[in-house]
Amino acid sequence: MKATFIHGSGDIRVAEIEKPSVIEPTDAIIKITATCVCGSDLWPYRGIQETSEPHQMGHEYVGVVEEVGEQVSTVSPGDFVVGSFCLSDNTCEICTDGYPSRCVNGGFVGEAQAEYLRVPLADGTLVATPGQPEEDLIPSLLAASDVLGTGWFAADEAQAGPGKTVVVVGDGAVGLLGILSAKQMGAERIIAMSRHADRQALAREFGATDIVEERGEEGVAKIKELTGGLGAHSVIEAVGTQQSMKQAIASCRPGEHVGFVGVAHGVSLPGDELFGAEVHLMGGPAPVRKYLPELIRLIFDRAIEPGKVFTKEVALDDIAEGYRAMDQREAIKVLVRP
Repeated sequence: MKATFIHGSGDIRVAEIEKPSVIEPTDAIIKITATCVCGSDLWPYRGIQETSEPHQMGHEYVGVVEEVGEQVSTVSPGDFVVGSFCLSDNTCEICTDGYPSRCVNGGFVGEAQAEYLRVPLADGTLVATPGQPEEDLIPSLLAASDVLGTGWFAADEAQAGPGKTVVVVGDGAVGLLGILSAKQMGAERIIAMSRHADRQALAREFGATDIVEERGEEGVAKIKELTGGLGAHSVIEAVGTQQSMKQAIASCRPGEHVGFVGVAHGVSLPGDELFGAEVHLMGGPAPVRKYLPELIRLIFDRAIEPGKVFTKEVALDDIAEGYRAMDQREAIKVLVRP
């Protein structure tokens, strides 16, 4: 089969490798219908995260089950499935507490930009859809595998809801779907921090009521101006840099909540600033599996269309062009068809 490898900064290649097979009785093999390039994939692509040796890429996926191990009971060959980027048994104490992304037996998917994928802990990681989805639902179901679930987690942990003002720091796919999520949760006002016209337009379509283009201290001052000097009730941080995290914390009113889901690089939080801010911080890898049944239902009911974040599509053979387009901000998110 064909699979995507990163060899170093800016160096993405497709290679022929052996098709995966069932190894453990809890495994499932799925034929990938669609995968994509994630914003977090750009960290090694840009050389910010070192690549010591070539390795496979990809953690977002939907597809059809081809084979299952003898202990798999929740999905069967022929099922169309959506999977979390985190592996989980969905039965350990941490999973049942609502954080399958930290399953004691879990791990991470890292080989999904390919034609086939072996999914360990299939019962706790995969969710079958209610029948075969129509073609136009595929991008939205793919978004549920990571960026929608991550945006939903950020909005949930930021306690977005009725009567709340929500600020979203970051206008990539996760930030945009954080806006969609906050809207679904009933937020009264959603302020998107974005400098890009195409992303601003999609932010408004997803539910943003205000746009703030300023960043850093100027951005915080604008948020304070829009909120009567108090800051927002809920803040979503969807970038993962020092500036974005500080901006998120400073935009939050005392006593309220920041949900941070940007993969942190070089983020350091001074204790005195946290002490003075008096805000709740919660985040990390999203427990997507927790939300998948509800997100799939919303997508099948056509109540939401998160697949609109995919603004470019390429074949697996051309995935290097997908990386380049995202790196150059020519695409919000790139869908890949094996």
